Amino acid sequence: MNLNALRVFYTVAKLQSFSGAAETLFISQPAVSKALKELEHQLSLKLIERATKGRKLALTEGGVALYEHARNIFAIEKTAIDDIKSRTGLKRGTIVIGTSTTIASYWLPPYLARFCSAYPNIKVEVKVENTEKIEHALLECSIDLALVEGTPAEKKIVPTHWQDDLMSVVIPPHFKPSHNLNEWLSQQFWLLREPGSGTREMSVKMLEKQGIKVSNSMQLGSNEAIARSVAQGMGIAILPNVVTEDLVQLKKLKRLSQVKGGMLSRPLYQLQCRGRSSSHSAEALKRILFSEV
Repeated sequence: MNLNALRVFYTVAKLQSFSGAAETLFISQPAVSKALKELEHQLSLKLIERATKGRKLALTEGGVALYEHARNIFAIEKTAIDDIKSRTGLKRGTIVIGTSTTIASYWLPPYLARFCSAYPNIKVEVKVENTEKIEHALLECSIDLALVEGTPAEKKIVPTHWQDDLMSVVIPPHFKPSHNLNEWLSQQFWLLREPGSGTREMSVKMLEKQGIKVSNSMQLGSNEAIARSVAQGMGIAILPNVVTEDLVQLKKLKRLSQVKGGMLSRPLYQLQCRGRSSSHSAEALKRILFSEV
């Protein structure tokens, strides 16, 4: 199989765009079309349903299967390149970390400080997304190391427990819960994260366990936005204690300690693709992550 043509197909499928693939690969759009036609001819299989008016580009059944193989092939290629580069003794290179907002803001900085002090010539990039998007980036091999709150949905991803993150139900300080707490909580306006967020996953599990039904809610894109909104009296939420600590100390938020299991704990995980080795820089960071700061 022509690997150059396979790379063209993989890029088109990933970006869902012929022009985007041409720009990414620094080739012309006709060259992209030619490479795809040659690959389809070589395999005697149609791979892509060309976009028509009102319909986006789509992969055929065979195209979906080949895309999965291509993703694994180029992930192995990147691992090989990273491994060779890392053999310079961690004197140069880049490590890309994928993580959630909470971990990036509150948990990761002291470990990054130690890593950057030990390996000053390694460039560090941190991509902040929710758990679902971080998993996808790990599978695409666009990040070297992942740290998330939620458990992975993909079977190809192996989670390793890293830390425990304490969480609590928080309410505005002037709210006065009734004696029947679960009924009162079911009547409240809840502020929740977006689907795919580890904080939302934990909140939903806790509410279901307590038998609390959420009928009125609002979705916000960050824990900090939710915390500030609760402080303004907009509603209530379940949030990590590291996010709410300052507002609780300033008495702008109040934690509900009387909730059964009121001080909740969720695990934080370091994720890795099954059967895929890590670069030397990623291994160096993992050693720091799993040591005491």
